[in-house]
Amino acid sequence: MSPATPDPKSGGAALELLVHGVGGATPQDMLGDPRTVRVTGDTTAAMHRRTDDLDAEDHPERYAERPVPEAYCWSNLTSGNGARALWLLLLPFMVANLAHWMRPPAKGHPRLVRLYGTLVRLVALTLTVLLTAAACEVALDLTAWQCAGSASCAEDRSWLGFLSAERGGWWSQPGRRLALAAVVPAALVGLLWYLSNRTWSAYEAQRPPTGYDDAPEVPADTEPVESEPLESGTADTEPAEAADTESADSADFAELRPALGRPGFWYGRRLVARLRAAHTAAGFLTVAAALTGAAARHDRRASDAPPEAFGWALQSAFVVLAAVVLWVVCRRGRSEKRLDLRLERALVSWLPGASLVLLALAALHAGWSRPDWRSAGTLPGDATFGVLTLTQGGLVVALGVVALLLHHPHREPRTALYGLGGPAVAMLACALGGVMSGGVAQRVADWLDGPGTPGMGAGSAIAPPVLLSWQASVIPVLLLMLLAPVVFLAVRTARAARRLGPVVEAEYGAEDPDPFRTARIAAGRATARLTDAAPGFVGIVSGATLLLGAGSVAGAWASGNVPGRAFEGAHPAIASAADTAQSLGSWMIGFGFLLFVTWGRRAYKDASARRTIGILWDVGTFWPRAAHPFAPPCYAERAVPDLTWRMSSWTRHTGGRLVISGHSQGSVLAAAAVWQLPPATRGRVALLTYGSPLERLYGRWFPAYFGPGPLRALHRTVHCWSNLYRATDPIGGPVRVPAEGDKPAVDRAALLDPLVYGRTHEHPLPEPILGHSDYQADPVFAAERSVLLDRLPPALPRQRGGEGDTNEQADQGSSGRSSG
Repeated sequence: MSPATPDPKSGGAALELLVHGVGGATPQDMLGDPRTVRVTGDTTAAMHRRTDDLDAEDHPERYAERPVPEAYCWSNLTSGNGARALWLLLLPFMVANLAHWMRPPAKGHPRLVRLYGTLVRLVALTLTVLLTAAACEVALDLTAWQCAGSASCAEDRSWLGFLSAERGGWWSQPGRRLALAAVVPAALVGLLWYLSNRTWSAYEAQRPPTGYDDAPEVPADTEPVESEPLESGTADTEPAEAADTESADSADFAELRPALGRPGFWYGRRLVARLRAAHTAAGFLTVAAALTGAAARHDRRASDAPPEAFGWALQSAFVVLAAVVLWVVCRRGRSEKRLDLRLERALVSWLPGASLVLLALAALHAGWSRPDWRSAGTLPGDATFGVLTLTQGGLVVALGVVALLLHHPHREPRTALYGLGGPAVAMLACALGGVMSGGVAQRVADWLDGPGTPGMGAGSAIAPPVLLSWQASVIPVLLLMLLAPVVFLAVRTARAARRLGPVVEAEYGAEDPDPFRTARIAAGRATARLTDAAPGFVGIVSGATLLLGAGSVAGAWASGNVPGRAFEGAHPAIASAADTAQSLGSWMIGFGFLLFVTWGRRAYKDASARRTIGILWDVGTFWPRAAHPFAPPCYAERAVPDLTWRMSSWTRHTGGRLVISGHSQGSVLAAAAVWQLPPATRGRVALLTYGSPLERLYGRWFPAYFGPGPLRALHRTVHCWSNLYRATDPIGGPVRVPAEGDKPAVDRAALLDPLVYGRTHEHPLPEPILGHSDYQADPVFAAERSVLLDRLPPALPRQRGGEGDTNEQADQGSSGRSSG
């Protein structure tokens, strides 16, 4: 390499890149100055500096004692305009997507990894079918079939008059009423398709930096990083895809990276497009099945039915397309080893299109004139909800078996639920979907039925499926079951707070302790520990939900799926208690759905409520959409490339040192971005995390990606890393990465919170208990940042042409081509 030419712009420049956490923050707050300027980015996510620091690279002598602060604000990715409040309705999809990423580590078990991903994708598919079936239940069964077919119900609602069977109009025939009502669930499916496609373009279409072809030099004393088997389909397309199925024994550098460092991890366009096509088709096919099933039941008994061949052709086409949907969902998972820019346009376009054509033909078939057709009872789709519930339960159990097989060879004591976190969360997603679908059906039935309780008694005019009534009856039982662990946790927290009192006083060396002050600090520490009890609580909820769901299906089956016979034949005391539980659960499920919708409406108008919802998405939508394409968009697929591009371009442009400083969820984004850096850039970057959930939440719930192995690998590859935490922080905690070689342990001693116990000359007023906030107010923060900057190698002079510049570009790749 030729000698470097000195550049006055690279004389020791240092940058501190600040990344905020959940809930968002303004550039003014992060930089401590009301005068800020956007350096690069847009109104959604951008880098900001103080006005006085805008030309910092031109005057490095001014910043010899401190780094240049730069703030990355990404809060508008999750809590921006009011329309995002509607994402609440996608909560079950988001939870199902989380289950995909919760699998245990699986070195050497590629087939089990693929099976795990396939099962999660099938669970996600059942949620789409369940949502569409609930919309069909409301629009087709309760409204067009039962209410419009009942003279008393239709007469009380003028907007249903033209559909009333008593008026004998063109729309009065049941098939035509059903065909018209099918517009509602079909429009819902179309809306989900549109939102998924639009959010991909707005949030996730950012290509990550490239230039990973050059493998780094691995020190001889560094053990290889465990590589997870890539989940993808079989190699039937081209050799490039066949390479995606290689095991951890591959010598390719991308295979030696932890999963979050792979080039294609944050760009899942191909899979999302495939799943979007399959789920859209599944929604349309569900509506078509509701129409075809209703018409087929009549045609089998009627003498003047339309040509039977047409109905059989529709049903055959439905079976074929449903099989294609299942094949598409099961066929291929994520491919992360390389940046996959391909898109199967033929599949993405024809599968939803063919399903929509079949739906239109089903509507024409249902609308065929059948003068003797009368609507009575309920549609033949009651069994659909029972089949879906059984299918979801079976898939969750199978997922649990696979998770145990994956976890057994790599037992980590801190892994949530012994590797069963994914199946437990998948069960919660199914429960949320059941509550939402049952809630809207119960509420609409209650509204249409007037003063009666829907489904209660044989004389009820409007009756939702019996299974939904049984599911409503188990909700009070579930709440009573959860009362015991809640009381246990409350008692345990109170006892822990009492035990921590002497520890707090000894830690502060309080000569004249204040019992009230001691109790507050001890209570803050004890309450913060409740986060560590979350896995057990989730396990109890999921297990109880699985058992009670099975009981609901058995009860509905025993009653013959006939409204009013749910508890027929039982002992009078049992029947009375069951009827009370069903009535109470029916009202609770309806009230819960109304509360859900009300919260969404409030968030649409209220920015503070919208920020609260944004916090939920900050945690839940960090991960790419790998299981459900209709889940809320992944903000990290925009934020991680932003941070990676900025760090790569700045270090290459200036040759300076950089410390990326992440708080809370920002620390997770920072770690993910550092993993994506080219090796030469990573060697000039220090990582400072504080209030970080990297191990406490992500390491326990997502062990394959943030477990002990990946975190130790990050410690080896990044130049230096420090982590700050407090005992009073309910979210952040230690990352538990020990010292290795000449690198010290990542965790520093827990920060005191509050800074002082009582009043002192330096702190004449009582200091607050900060918990998860204001880490930068602690003097240890600035000191630790200075230590990290001192440990980084000196600033490099900027390369000017010649062989040296060529080599540097080859090492860093196109990731440095962004403007500084």
